[in-house]
Amino acid sequence: MVVFVGCVIFLFLVDKIFEIIHMLEKLAVNAKVNMVYVETILKIIGIAYIAEFATQITKDAGQGAIASKIELAGKIIILAMAIPILTVLIETIIKLIPS
Repeated sequence: MVVFVGCVIFLFLVDKIFEIIHMLEKLAVNAKVNMVYVETILKIIGIAYIAEFATQITKDAGQGAIASKIELAGKIIILAMAIPILTVLIETIIKLIPS
């Protein structure tokens, strides 16, 4: 029942989520930001929400140990996806520092 209610709530929010994504894409284009980075950030946000949703469902089912493993997996996936963005950020900061 919990999964069903969660999915129904998500379906009601799909239009708002689409509007937010579209707005962020427009801002990125106007700011001349590489869309690869924007897409990666949106994927990271999506993974965070999915991992949180799965964790809460698992906790509701009384499986706290599995919930903590889902949280850990979500964090590791997010870290792995963020490495290219962090690399570019660090390279940009290094270029700004006078030598």
